[in-house]
Amino acid sequence: MKHNVKILRIEQVTPDVKRFQVTKPEGYAFVPGQATHISINKGKWKHEERPFTFTCLNNNSYLEFIIKRYEEHKGVTNEIHKLKNGDELIVGEPFGTINYKGNGIFIAGGAGITPFIAIFRQLKKENKLQGNILIFSNKKQEDIIIEKELKQMFGENLILTLTEESKKGYGDRKIDEEFLKEKIKGFNKNFYICGPPKMINDLRKILTNLGAEVNSIVFEK
Repeated sequence: MKHNVKILRIEQVTPDVKRFQVTKPEGYAFVPGQATHISINKGKWKHEERPFTFTCLNNNSYLEFIIKRYEEHKGVTNEIHKLKNGDELIVGEPFGTINYKGNGIFIAGGAGITPFIAIFRQLKKENKLQGNILIFSNKKQEDIIIEKELKQMFGENLILTLTEESKKGYGDRKIDEEFLKEKIKGFNKNFYICGPPKMINDLRKILTNLGAEVNSIVFEK
């Protein structure tokens, strides 16, 4: 089922990421971590669907998506970033395989943080975020999505690393086997990973090599 929704608010989050809040269809519900297919309610773009993750809470009066623009593709994300308040999107039904199974280590790369945002916000609301750790890799500090909110949520359990610059207070290493052995005490816990496909595949192999159970690794299949 498809729903036409109107853009209520747009906010610049990083140089190439925007937050979009849109009207919520009556009775619409999702589980934190899920996504939906979105298209733009204009001309040929009506038929160009892409998956985006909900970043709001299910009980919010609106739907929210944090979307990175890939200008070089000249595709949907580039067009979405041109939209204004009052423009319409077409939203499908929720889907997805990333769901919270209990305390663990979240590992994200760039815009791969988005499936985790609604999970973090729900856990914070329920006072259940304590005991979770987030390892978040970005190219530069300016690329970190909702950095201030993540610091407030996780405190010392937030590990930020940058791969294209060195900056005080941030790591400057890629998330590889040595990095994980250094940062993680024991691998008998849940792991949640999201990012570029190669990063997901590499981390799944590394984690299992280090002793993580295959069924303890949660990722978008």
